[in-house]
Amino acid sequence: MNAGWRTRWKDLGLIAAGAALASATTCARPSSPGDEESAPRILFNASPAFAHAGDGGRTLPDIAEAVVPSVVNISAMRTETGDDSQVGPNNPLLDDPTFREFFGPDSPLDVPRDRETRSLGSGVIVDGDGLVLTSAHVIAGARHVEIALSDGRELDGKVMGVDSQSDLALVRIQGKPKNLVPLPLGDSTRLRLGDVVLAIGNPFGVGQTVTMGIVSATGRSRVGIVDYEDFIQTDAAINPGNSGGALVNMRGELVGVNTAILSRSGGYQGIGFAVPTAMADPIMKSLLAHGKVTRGWLGATIQEIDRNLGAALGLEAHRGILVADVTPGGPAARAGVRRGDVITALDGEAVGSVRELTSRAGARSSTGPVRLSVRRGTREIVVSFAAD
Repeated sequence: MNAGWRTRWKDLGLIAAGAALASATTCARPSSPGDEESAPRILFNASPAFAHAGDGGRTLPDIAEAVVPSVVNISAMRTETGDDSQVGPNNPLLDDPTFREFFGPDSPLDVPRDRETRSLGSGVIVDGDGLVLTSAHVIAGARHVEIALSDGRELDGKVMGVDSQSDLALVRIQGKPKNLVPLPLGDSTRLRLGDVVLAIGNPFGVGQTVTMGIVSATGRSRVGIVDYEDFIQTDAAINPGNSGGALVNMRGELVGVNTAILSRSGGYQGIGFAVPTAMADPIMKSLLAHGKVTRGWLGATIQEIDRNLGAALGLEAHRGILVADVTPGGPAARAGVRRGDVITALDGEAVGSVRELTSRAGARSSTGPVRLSVRRGTREIVVSFAAD
């Protein structure tokens, strides 16, 4: 492109931008010759539809400013012993086979030494006394935890409990700091596909960051991240360091704890996962009360029903979870569950996979009896029991 064309394109920059804006903000409708009203009009005062997505007329900046003080940065220090860390200066001569042979098999160069490592993550303040909900892998094995608040204060944290099976952990900020801003818990079961959500955390340690996306899916299981999975999937950008951060709805409520991404490169590729508050809330309460989560045992061997299995069993609907065996004297047996029963729902909500059933039952087993909807032949029955 010659200089003349470059100058012309530069002069036409505002015209091109205006045309693009016109096409983006003008509704399409049938036009007729001479109909001046059908001509595109540039609406310079138009706002994106999502700019006023919050309840009560709040804009996205209003919501972001309100929730950011509730999200903290977490630094976890660990002591690790690595065989690749060796005593002595880092001199290339030490890797020479002849030099190492001089010392023999008991060379002091091969003695491993302890080393300090630090990992960065995020967390969410969930009450005014300094409880912080985060991901288990953020603070797993940490000998010391430091918490940085959004206002710049840096405080020590005490680990109250870790549940690696759901990748959740609870930390308490030490020193009884004042003016903490807890984030209210929202009802994650009310989320719908397409709902706008914000992800807040500390990606790559660059500092507090807000990204926006939508709910891409709910009830995601069989992802292979942890034992108990019932994830919210979102396309809000989540990167290393965002783990343990907040997923927030347009009411400014916590609906999920960001935990992982699905990526071929190690960076954000549009698929992130968060533990929903419906699952996190009972786990958090158990960690606070007992320092751990005790999950129930159904006492039954179960498997998913596919087309071939459904046809072999003569089932009309190839959906549900088959009870392949029942442990004598176990909770399921005591409740009257039989081999060959088909489990269709837990607490009135349909279940479609073994992982979904075990995840949901395990997350709420300590909150009361388990109610299973079971199809037995042509009958539908409901059994209720406390999982041991």
